[in-house]
Amino acid sequence: MTGHTAPPWSSWLLLSLLAVDLALIAGCSGKASTARYSAPGTGSACYAKALPTVGEGGLAWGDTLDMARQKSLSNCIRYSGRSGGTPSTCKVVMAECKH
Repeated sequence: MTGHTAPPWSSWLLLSLLAVDLALIAGCSGKASTARYSAPGTGSACYAKALPTVGEGGLAWGDTLDMARQKSLSNCIRYSGRSGGTPSTCKVVMAECKH
């Protein structure tokens, strides 16, 4: 019977891949996930959502209803433009304040 031995470089390759994987996991574990839409702040009681006819819309929180509307329109224009939509057709479709 003859035994099959692995090439001498294979153990280094395996250790290198393991080290890279661990470095990537360690680098990502401490980062907070980035949300596409702004999350409510501690004092934000109102939110609004704006949508275009084509593309992605925008959701935003604000201290007042007007501020939330303005932010959501701004986000809608930004996100619909990035997604190949129609930024000029953005309209606020929902706006409320929490009680």
